[in-house]
Amino acid sequence: MASESEVVVVQGGLPSKYVWQMELVAGLITLVLGIVLAFKPSQSLNVVCVFIGILLIIGGIFHFIRALDHEEQHRAWIAMAGLLELVIGVVMIRHLSLTKSVIGLLIGLVWIVQGIVALLAGIMGGTRGGRGWTIAFGLISLAAGIVVVSVPETSVNTLAVLLGIWFIVMGLFELAAGFVLRSELKKAAS
Repeated sequence: MASESEVVVVQGGLPSKYVWQMELVAGLITLVLGIVLAFKPSQSLNVVCVFIGILLIIGGIFHFIRALDHEEQHRAWIAMAGLLELVIGVVMIRHLSLTKSVIGLLIGLVWIVQGIVALLAGIMGGTRGGRGWTIAFGLISLAAGIVVVSVPETSVNTLAVLLGIWFIVMGLFELAAGFVLRSELKKAAS
């Protein structure tokens, strides 16, 4: 048993008094993010699109700086990549609804491809078990992808709400885990 002056150390070598507090902070951040995302999906997505645009602009500037280096082998390609990043970044910031639609379109296309691959794997999978689940997953993914591609901006807002609800649930679980960990550590210390 640990005395009052001893510090219990848990995984990763962190003192136990910080681990449960970090769990609470992570839970609180996740919960707040979930609430914002669930109740203000359009504005939250706008912020994400602006951040992605800013990152692309910064990346473009760094590419241009690299292109100025005389030792760089492919300066023209690097400069063109920088220009492309700058233009895409500005367009993403300037046309937020277009950016959200493109994000939705990409998500939908990935789900369509994923659905087709799962369907083919399930159909051509022979007699192995689980074919039904693979085919069902493929059909669901294909249908979801088609819906998202059909109305990408609305779908992205809906996905943001669902993600926000998921974050709220996860944040509540993380908060509960922090309090449970604190209780367990108190029991272990006494």
